[in-house]
Amino acid sequence: MKILVLGPGGREHAIISALLRDPAVTEVHAAPGNAGIAEIVRTHAVDANSPEEATALAERLDADLIVIGPEAPLVSGVADALREAGFPVFGPNADAAQLEGSKAFAKEIMAAANVPTAMARVAHDLSTVEECLDSFGAPYVVKDDGLAAGKGVVVTEDRDAALAHAEACFDAGSSVVIEEFLDGPEVSLFVISDGRRTVPLTPAQDFKRIYDNDEGPNTGGMGAYTPLPWLPENFTDEVVRRVAQPTIDVMADRGTPFVGVLYCGLALTSRGIRVIEFNARFGDPETQAVLARLKTPLGQLLLEAAQGGLDGRESLRWDLRTAVGVVMAAENYPEAPRKGDVITGIADAEALEDVSVLHAGTSNKRTLSGTDSVVTSGGRVLAVVALGEDLDDARTKVYRGVDKISWDGAQYRRDIAEKAAAGQVKVPCP
Repeated sequence: MKILVLGPGGREHAIISALLRDPAVTEVHAAPGNAGIAEIVRTHAVDANSPEEATALAERLDADLIVIGPEAPLVSGVADALREAGFPVFGPNADAAQLEGSKAFAKEIMAAANVPTAMARVAHDLSTVEECLDSFGAPYVVKDDGLAAGKGVVVTEDRDAALAHAEACFDAGSSVVIEEFLDGPEVSLFVISDGRRTVPLTPAQDFKRIYDNDEGPNTGGMGAYTPLPWLPENFTDEVVRRVAQPTIDVMADRGTPFVGVLYCGLALTSRGIRVIEFNARFGDPETQAVLARLKTPLGQLLLEAAQGGLDGRESLRWDLRTAVGVVMAAENYPEAPRKGDVITGIADAEALEDVSVLHAGTSNKRTLSGTDSVVTSGGRVLAVVALGEDLDDARTKVYRGVDKISWDGAQYRRDIAEKAAAGQVKVPCP
């Protein structure tokens, strides 16, 4: 099976690494990829957000399956064009991708599917925002209605900051969604869908704030771990039954079947499970940790979903060990990350037992001496992932790996999975 993976980041590096473990996968290509991806598969310098360029590349390669990693190509209709050209595609069409492309649309689908979620209102002007903030009270939750690469949400006790975020969204031409604040720990669950049937992966937890102790601004994600030892029994079954499957059913009934991975961002509140958001693709950085544990061949699983063939698919097989991933980010991330800094120590980290390094914002640069160096080219630069017998073991291994790597201004959190390892994550009682 020859597979083309579209996307440039850490999520795509994790997907490609898992695909290469599948004996049925004979060839993998990436577009555009990054410096790390280029070390393991052939990359192609095309615009993954362009339906025309993506389709032309798929035709040139005669690919058996196309896997679309990021949200932007999905919303821009890349999957539509590829399917029209006759390719099996893992990733929803543009209309179904509106589950991520518009938070207001996602709320509409949740209501139709009777999915438990936060109370919310859509606002198009500041007077409505003020009314909603007063109604819901602090902490205030203000979300950009469109795509924002995981950074369009502000959760704050500061009413002025909430209003400023809403005003910035309006200035950018977007409406906003104001929600009630949800208490309790957050969980990410990826659910594979062929348009009718669903297969869940293992739950994970990620860390959005830039600094330790969940301080500082939101980011695209600074680390993740899986499995979650504190989750209630049958959690995954309940999410599939109450959230994922009803959503997939409503999408199919509307004539917009969702084929791909439905990312369920969840809060375990004092009132039970509530959906925070849906995404239309694998989450980043959770994917790096989740796929590190997957033993089921990924290529065949994604092809079955793309071809509507998940019926009868048995439960997935998992490495029993724990995975912890730590994101290393560039200086000034998430505001205006500095680029072009030379990275050292990647090979030293990868030489450690049970440690892998997945590239996100990296590229190759030719030095004056004629050698190639890997340099930073984005906000989130690398994800270091380790497998361990438990959270303590995995955390020890992953931070050994992180400590091997350096560049000017590198930043990362030291507390990924720390509270979970100490048994300090508590689920409120309904």
